[in-house]
Amino acid sequence: MTAAAAAALSDAFIRDAIAKAVSIGPSRIVIAASAAGGAERSKYFRRLARRFGAELIDQGDGSLGKRMARALEPFSPSGALLIGTDTPSLPIPLLAASVEALRRNRVVLAPSLDGGYYALGVRGAMPPIFTAIRWGSGGVFDSTIKRLERAGIRYALGPAWYDVDRWTDVMLLAAHLRLLARARRRPGASPCPATESVLKQLGVLRHDR
Repeated sequence: MTAAAAAALSDAFIRDAIAKAVSIGPSRIVIAASAAGGAERSKYFRRLARRFGAELIDQGDGSLGKRMARALEPFSPSGALLIGTDTPSLPIPLLAASVEALRRNRVVLAPSLDGGYYALGVRGAMPPIFTAIRWGSGGVFDSTIKRLERAGIRYALGPAWYDVDRWTDVMLLAAHLRLLARARRRPGASPCPATESVLKQLGVLRHDR
C-alpha cells in the first residue's frame, strides 16, 4: 500500500474503534495517542476527541508495555478497558462482553489470533504484566497469562478475534467483510463502516452479490 492509503486505512480503523467504544456507553472515553510534538498538540487527535466527546492523553515514550501501563494507570482504580485500533471487524457485542467481564474480575484479556491480545481490562491495582514481555512476538498472550498466574492474580478471558497488522490480514479483512455484506439483511449494518468505505475506495473490497 502507498503511505497515503495506509494512513487513510489507519484513520478509518481509529474512527471505527472509537465509535464502538462510544456505542457501549462507558462513563469515559479516553484516546491515548502518539504524535510528533505530543498528542495534545495534534490537530488530528484533538479533532477526534471533540467529535467523540473523548479525553485525549499522550502515550509517552518507551515500549508498548510502558505505553499501555501509562494509559491505564490513572483510570484502573475504578476499572478501565484498553482496546487497540487494529481489530476493525470486531463486533460490538464482543467488546461489550469484555467490559462486562471486567465488572466481575480484576483483569480481563481478550486474545488476538496472532498470539497477542487486542483488549486489556484492569480494575484496581496494576498487575505486573507490562515488563519483561517480548512485545510484537507471537508469545505475548501466553507470557502475560504466565505472569498473572505467577502473581496469583485471577483473570478472565474476553472473546478471541483477529487483528490487522499485515497485507495478508487486510485481504482476510476484505474477504470477511465481503461475506458479511452478502449475509446481512439490511444495508449499512457493517461492523466497521469507515474501514469498509476506505477499502472500497482503494479497490480492495468489491461486493459482488
